[in-house]
Amino acid sequence: MDKAKSVKEFVERIDSSKKLNPKDLSSDQDLTIAIMNLISIEEHLVFSGAKTGKTSFYDLIEDIREKRKDLMQKIIPSYEGEVWCISKHLLASSMRLMEVGTKQQSLGHKEQAYDLFNQAYELYCLFWGLNMNMLDTADAKWVKASVADVKKLTAKVNENLSADIKVEEHKPQGALARMKAFVRKAVDCCIE
Repeated sequence: MDKAKSVKEFVERIDSSKKLNPKDLSSDQDLTIAIMNLISIEEHLVFSGAKTGKTSFYDLIEDIREKRKDLMQKIIPSYEGEVWCISKHLLASSMRLMEVGTKQQSLGHKEQAYDLFNQAYELYCLFWGLNMNMLDTADAKWVKASVADVKKLTAKVNENLSADIKVEEHKPQGALARMKAFVRKAVDCCIE
């Protein structure tokens, strides 16, 4: 697939996913945090059932799992291969690394915490890269963009942001860095 076409399709996907407020690109981000917490609840129900011997904890798992699946379908309506499962595990791993990082921070191990937070964010960005078709799953490489592609994407994203919040234009860089920059700027939960 032509790389410019991939970026164009990515921009079109962003356009088509706009909510009632055209600047509200954060709804899906909020939804992913809810999904992370539902995954965590599933895990806690298993451990609570095992620790207490009460099967009532196990009985709640199916309801929570169905809710998680319904919400995931809002973000991942179609997929191929193992993308659904990979996505779930990327979110779960990101959530766990955040929790471990928070514990390390409370123990005064700030550098370890910062490293864990960065790893959590990288996994979160991989989730978005995978689900926004920014990964070429055929050869497991990031889709590279030309300088022109980056300019077009930057302009398109900036059209939908308020005047005081703009994505800076950069030359193409590593794909993970680009994805992190995109998530940081364009899917900002503080944009109203």
